[in-house]
Amino acid sequence: MDRVITTKEQVRDLWTLVYHPGKKPDWSHIIPYYHPEILFRDSVQTIRGIQKFTAMTERLARRSATLEMDIRNIAQSEKTIFLEWIMTLRYKNLPKSSVYGSSRITLDAAGKIIEQRDYYDLWGDIFDHLPVVGRLYRWIMFWWFG
Repeated sequence: MDRVITTKEQVRDLWTLVYHPGKKPDWSHIIPYYHPEILFRDSVQTIRGIQKFTAMTERLARRSATLEMDIRNIAQSEKTIFLEWIMTLRYKNLPKSSVYGSSRITLDAAGKIIEQRDYYDLWGDIFDHLPVVGRLYRWIMFWWFG
């Protein structure tokens, strides 16, 4: 059976199953919804192809002690779905930190996820938890871009 996306509610349900409070994430149920030529981009990397995308999810699961996602808002416009989320993660031997972001998911004509673009300020959200570094980072960002 070919697995396809048809509604934003389906995306919310699938994403909710990936992240388990207090446990490692598991993408195995959602991978079949991705197109073999998926283009994934975020603040750190650009990945093309389901094998490389799957390897990225496995690396993230290995590195994370816990990873949780709270989907705050979701909207759909034809073949594009937008999610606004808060991802709370804890790497081994480090405290939990939250990353605030959004994802744009593009479906192909058949309903497979052909592109996913995640937007977030990785360094700002992580540095905010480090008193001196966080203030310095925010000052530099304000001075440079503000």
